Amino acid sequence: MHPSFSENFACASHSAMLIDITRLADRFLKSRLPTGVDRVSLQYLQHFMGSAFALIRIGSRWVELGGADSRRIFEILLNGDPAGRSVLRRCVARSYLLAWPRQHCGMLFNTGHSGLDRPEYAAWVRRRGLKPVFFLHDLIPILHPEYCRAGEAARHHRRLETMLSVGKGLIVNSAATRDELLAYSAERGISMPPCAVALLAPARLPEPHYSRPLEKLYFVVLGTIEPRKNHLLLLHVWRQLVAEMGEAAPKLVVIGQRGWECEQVVDLLDRCAALKDHVIELPHCDDRELATWLMHAQALLFPSFIEGFGMPLVEALMLRVPVIASEMPVFREIAGDIPHYLDPLDGPGWRQAVLDFVHSDGMARQMQIARMENYAPPTWGQHFSVVEELLETIDGGSGGRSST
Repeated sequence: MHPSFSENFACASHSAMLIDITRLADRFLKSRLPTGVDRVSLQYLQHFMGSAFALIRIGSRWVELGGADSRRIFEILLNGDPAGRSVLRRCVARSYLLAWPRQHCGMLFNTGHSGLDRPEYAAWVRRRGLKPVFFLHDLIPILHPEYCRAGEAARHHRRLETMLSVGKGLIVNSAATRDELLAYSAERGISMPPCAVALLAPARLPEPHYSRPLEKLYFVVLGTIEPRKNHLLLLHVWRQLVAEMGEAAPKLVVIGQRGWECEQVVDLLDRCAALKDHVIELPHCDDRELATWLMHAQALLFPSFIEGFGMPLVEALMLRVPVIASEMPVFREIAGDIPHYLDPLDGPGWRQAVLDFVHSDGMARQMQIARMENYAPPTWGQHFSVVEELLETIDGGSGGRSST
């Protein structure tokens, strides 16, 4: 079986491209829940699936799928239906065994950092003469290695080396990330390919339940439990609030899976008697439950030390939920002066902010709600408008490298 005429015709079109779905497929087959990175990649599938072909890396083999199989897999990944796993395996196996030569599309998308730490990625791109476009989510492993797994900084250096050496275009999620990348490339004397800032849109959350999930007043912290998210500060604040207020203390709802190197947080969640009846941990929460918990919260608490973007902040503001967040440039960029900002180490300040927002009619809370009146979250339409402009620049042959 060979690619159809329509498949080759589509591939010859300037709008057709390869999308590296290795990370998405691997996590789907392992029943892993989508991360923030994965949700961005799924949006790219949704936007480009009509003219894109799937690429999956299996060991040293790079398997390109035909048009029909590509669209079938895109739909499976977008729907997340576990029944599609066997279909995905069959589609990949068929292309792996047949491995017919294809007319390459020119453009290659990698939106999940997957495989970029391997030197053969750049070599393969050069050999096929592709024009890769990479999405850089952040430089956290390099700038803040203390919040990442051991060895992650070295891997991220290699990812950036691949992006900057063979990339024909880069997409970043914020001006803050772009500025960090510019500083990184300038420090190393590396010229950058064209780089576009395309803000991320929040998930299309379902309509929340009208009834409250909890009668008692509560605050929400949302995100994987890991050191940079600073859950530890909130748990110490809550232990103090419980000691001072007893049963009158508000609840803290922790939404997110347990990550890595968070033993102190886990110890408090599992063994601190003072917090047992005042902290609710929800490791698994579907989108409607998430929307419901957020909508009825007194505020979203976001005490992270560092973020590449900060999607929970946007999701909360979209639902007109107040936010108490760490002071950092990317939060100012995406939310302006709406949230109540604090230093992530200011324990007394966070305690006072919780007390200021605990009553729905409190002045601080009502003033922030008033500041949200004209807030409009970024949209995927705006995001892909920026992306399409970048692609036109690259496809027009001007994809030269920009000086820092």
